[in-house]
Parts: sequence; C-alpha cells; structure tokens
Amino acid sequence: MNENILVGVSSCLLGEPVRYDGGHKLDRYVRDTLGHYFRFVPVCPETECGLGVPREAMRLVGDPTHPRLVTNKTGMDHTERMLEYSARRVEELAELGLCGFIFKSKSPSSGMERVKIYNDSGIPAATGVGLFARAFMDRFPLIPVEEEGRLHDDRLRENFIERIFTLRRWQQVREQADTDNGWKHGPLVEFHERHKFLLSSHSPKITSELGKIVAEAGKRNAETLYQEYQTGLMQAMRLLATTAKHVNVLQHIMGFFKKFLTPDEKTELIETIEQYRQQIIPLIVVTTLLNHYVRKYDVSYLKTQFYLHPHPLELKLRNHV
Repeated sequence: MNENILVGVSSCLLGEPVRYDGGHKLDRYVRDTLGHYFRFVPVCPETECGLGVPREAMRLVGDPTHPRLVTNKTGMDHTERMLEYSARRVEELAELGLCGFIFKSKSPSSGMERVKIYNDSGIPAATGVGLFARAFMDRFPLIPVEEEGRLHDDRLRENFIERIFTLRRWQQVREQADTDNGWKHGPLVEFHERHKFLLSSHSPKITSELGKIVAEAGKRNAETLYQEYQTGLMQAMRLLATTAKHVNVLQHIMGFFKKFLTPDEKTELIETIEQYRQQIIPLIVVTTLLNHYVRKYDVSYLKTQFYLHPHPLELKLRNHV
C-alpha cells in the first residue's frame, strides 16, 4: 500500500536547492521518516514557472483577497505567471491521485496560511495564502494539506497522517469500483463498518450522517452515494480527535469484551482508559491493551477496525496524543 501513497511536497523540504538564494529547507522528518511511507511528488512553483536560481526574493502585496506577487527590490510583478502556472500544474496533479500535500510555510507561493501580505505602506500582516497553495486547496478541498512547521505539533501531525492513510484506503475502494466496471454498494458498507470507530473519534455527528448515507445503499445510485460519502468522510477526518471523543470510542469498544474479560482484566482496562482521560498515559497504551484482548479473545469485529491500527506503529503517532 505504501508505495502507492502519493503525497505532494514543496521541493525545498526534500533538500533540493531551489530557493531564491540557491539554498534549501530540508526537513528531515518529512524526508527521512515520512519518506519511508509516502512516495513524494516534489513541486517548486517558483522554479517550475520559469524563475531561475538564484533569483530575487518575492513577497505578496496589496489586496489580501487577491494579492500580487512582486519582487522585493525591483518590484517586478510575477502574479500572472504564477497564476497561469498554478492553474496548469494542479490539473497535472489531478491525474496522479495525491493523498496529501506538505507545503513550505510562509512562502508567497506555497504557504498554506499566515503568509505575510504587505500593504501600500510596506507594513505586513500575516493573513495571506501562497498563490500556488491557494490554487491547490481550491482545486482539491478534500485532500489533506499541512505545512512542515505544523507537523511538529503532535495532534496536528497525527491527524494529518491519519487522514492520508484513510484517504488512500478510500481511493482503493474507488479504484476497485472502476476495475469492476461498476459501482457496488457492498464495498461502501464494508468501508464504513471498518472505519466507524475511527470516524467517531473525529466527529460523532458526521459519523451518524455517514451512517444514514450508507443505510440508503441499494435504494439509490451507488456512484452518487460514493461521492456524498467521500465528502463527509474527509470533512469528518479534518476535525481533530480529542481526548474526550477517544474516551467515548474506547468505552464503546470495551463493551465488546463484557462477556470475555475477567474481573481483573476489566478493572485494568477501566483504569487504563481513566489514566488516558487524565492524560497520564498516551493513547498507544490503551490501544495496545485493547489489541491484546482482541487477539486473546478472538473478537472478529474488532480485528477489522482501523481505529485500532490506523497507521504504521513505527511512526509512533499515538505515543504523544
């Protein structure tokens, strides 16, 4: 599966010397850790639109809703060049089936948020979005995006990567539908069943709404249901999972063991969930214990739940949330 997880990334984050000064912004976590699980598609809007290396530094100026991209000293305007390139490039990327994109923060072309925009007096306000990043997010509103700096936040990192793996699993369902030359209801129902707890840890409300969509399987056009489900799926996963929502899911999962656990095991599990609620221990401790009971008591339904194994353990994402 990993070799097929395509993720776009700002080229400089991989160590490519494409910045205005001929340097790079290598992010070792992106390249050396995530690079083991994702196949990166590097993108440098500034060099790909025809600007050389080195080049004069640029910034966004003017109207925050429609800023101009101009060079710092000579005031050369590259806005149209960048907009034309961005429109073309996002259509090329649409053919690849990306599962995510990691942008370079603060970049006037690739910054996802809080990019400085200078007014007529030369005073900056960190309220902008890079021109290419804006085009990408407008074209692909459901694809997970992040900046390299925000990946240092434990919850944002876990959320971003979890969304990528979830989207790839969804893509596989869609790909199978194309292979079968027809949209069937069964794969949609199975996908929802296997992701129900994972979705609930992000948004119980949207999970319920998705359940209603799945309940209409067999009554409505399958392809239409797939489209509706995909929108809700990625909207739910975009919401951060919280400790409280995790606890609700963990307690629900615990109910599957009520006929199996010994009194001591039940006490241990209750205490472990409570310790997680109090943020004494990380989530990985609780899910490891649950996975142990799943194997010990052979609870088949829970074996299929992606909540208990949403991404590779080696990434250690739940060690810090």
